[in-house]
Amino acid sequence: MSKWMKCLAVVSILTVLAACGQNQDGDGGKQAIAMQWPEPPEMTIDPERNYTAKLHTSKGIITLELFAKDAPITVNNFVFLAEQGFYDGVTFHRIIQHFMIQTGDPIGDGTGGPGYRFEDELPSPHVYEPGIVAMANGGPNTNGSQFFICSGPSSYSLNERPNYTIFGKVTEGMDVVEDIASAPVKMNPKANPNVEPPSMPTEDIYIQKVDIIAG
Repeated sequence: MSKWMKCLAVVSILTVLAACGQNQDGDGGKQAIAMQWPEPPEMTIDPERNYTAKLHTSKGIITLELFAKDAPITVNNFVFLAEQGFYDGVTFHRIIQHFMIQTGDPIGDGTGGPGYRFEDELPSPHVYEPGIVAMANGGPNTNGSQFFICSGPSSYSLNERPNYTIFGKVTEGMDVVEDIASAPVKMNPKANPNVEPPSMPTEDIYIQKVDIIAG
């Protein structure tokens, strides 16, 4: 398979399950009913300040530097959802080894979100590489609550089509990311088996809470 075809395969994998902001019951995560809002939050962060997020997961703590200056709308959204407790109990519903781990869906199957969508912040001054945190989407300007953390070398291929807003990077806990990325997976019943490889963890791996620290 050519490098370009590999890139297309990786990108199509990431776009199969959209963060589409539905509100329905599901068997993923710890929340039976997702919090919903009719529109994105008002801007409350200061893009000139430094923001750190600590993701307390069932596998350990992942610390993120948030790029408030480069992606203020996205960071503001993430901070808002975190402070509302939206991510508490939400699973890592999608894992592709050597590529990325995805979370942020309160339903747990890739179809959930906060009830609204917001615009991309592209292009980014950053590149996709292990440790980078970016929004998952279902097309241009369809961001919601789902995001992914690049976990391995396959993430570099996203730089051929940089369609996902980068809003942070892992500063501590990359070993936790890699541990999650190595979890056994099964087929997601909502996925197209002709495009999406097995990617749903066979065990619940979830975010316990997210702490936001403003510097």
